[in-house]
Amino acid sequence: MDNVLNQDVENDRQFVTALSRGLAVLECFKTEDRYLSNLEVSARTGLARPTVSRLTHTLTKTGHLYRDETSGEYRLAARVLELGFSVIAAVNIIERSREIMDRASDGPNPYITVALAERSGTRAIYLATSRSRQAIAITIEVGSRLPIFYSAVGRAILAGETKEKREEILSAGIREFPEHKQRMEQSVDQAVRDYETYGYCTSFGGWKREINAIAAPIRSLDGTSIYGLNIGGPSFLVEPQMLHGSYGEKLKQAAAELGGA
Repeated sequence: MDNVLNQDVENDRQFVTALSRGLAVLECFKTEDRYLSNLEVSARTGLARPTVSRLTHTLTKTGHLYRDETSGEYRLAARVLELGFSVIAAVNIIERSREIMDRASDGPNPYITVALAERSGTRAIYLATSRSRQAIAITIEVGSRLPIFYSAVGRAILAGETKEKREEILSAGIREFPEHKQRMEQSVDQAVRDYETYGYCTSFGGWKREINAIAAPIRSLDGTSIYGLNIGGPSFLVEPQMLHGSYGEKLKQAAAELGGA
């Protein structure tokens, strides 16, 4: 295994070999395995036994492996399950969102687009979209990245976080864009005010002049993640009053359904 890694990444200065080896140890456990010894892990990964011993010791300390004191063998621990549950939760909400998003977009304005997003750093990334019936709509694809402070869906994610987490995200934004400190602070304040007032957040030209949108936060069923559900469209076809009056309640109902409320 080391030979394969060296061939693939020998010129990649960003590659962390120790991390890759640790992941290889975790991945070598199969569904039918209960416990594995260092010798078995070494055979499966191709890593030297002393290297495996250091890795299993470290992974036990971090909570990713459990060591049986009698046999000295290892099994996957709860920390690994937490990672898996986070992935399952994300997949689950995307699968459940499709029909709900289609219903939310079914209203009087044919230019509406509904989208689901998750935070990554100081950006919101679209996980799923439901387009309106007309060709003129927001042309944002799955994987698109939006500024979390200025887009409606980003503000919804901020509003759904704890005050401490919002401050942490804001600090990261200020480090990244110190020249926009005041604007970001005002945007966070607006997100909180909007959520308290409407039960969702707004961005009427706040991100791009040609886009109006409202969005609500959604907490994953396992409680570990905050998503944003967005309803919006081109500003010259989708006015703020239309979004508030015809889609505000739809948005809140969809967010409650996705959040399991």
